[in-house]
Amino acid sequence: MAEIYSGIKFNYKSFGKTIEKSELLSELKSRCAFFNEKNLAPPYPGGSSGNLSFRIKPGAINFIITASHTALRENMPDSDFTEIISYDENENLIIGKGSEEPSSESIMHYLIYKNKPEINAVFHGHSPELLKFADQLKIPVTKKEPEYGTIEIAREALKFLSTDNFIILKNHGFISLGKTMQAAVNLTINYLNNCKSINND
Repeated sequence: MAEIYSGIKFNYKSFGKTIEKSELLSELKSRCAFFNEKNLAPPYPGGSSGNLSFRIKPGAINFIITASHTALRENMPDSDFTEIISYDENENLIIGKGSEEPSSESIMHYLIYKNKPEINAVFHGHSPELLKFADQLKIPVTKKEPEYGTIEIAREALKFLSTDNFIILKNHGFISLGKTMQAAVNLTINYLNNCKSINND
């Protein structure tokens, strides 16, 4: 059974309500609308079950991510996004900018960007079809099921993302990585299409 969302599980300190200006933010908004349209981030009261981010510029650790308790949809305002600057594991503290708290999975996004410098987009969503057909599609599935929003789930994801850009978090959801947002979307679409092919067989 899916864990009920109850908010972030880390400490958060904001250094301002305005995120860095980026031409890529409009593209991220369109990807959020796509995830909503395809039900890849199913709604719950007050938000959506999914989080998307992009690295602000190659080589930098800063990234922009959907905020906590955010509904992915068309025409999202800038206030629905948070800029992540750093993460202190000892204090379990994320430092960022924005008017809202960042996504509960910000630790996972941070560690992916830190450990995979070639990756510039991290999309996390939920799809019963992908979970159901993961074995047939040969999608790597994590062995453990740590709580969402913790460093433990981030570390578990990294074990499998070291060699793959698309994985399933066991009994939870999927993560799609790309050098670009388009690449991350393309990976997701390809696997969804393959699910349809299996269903039609």
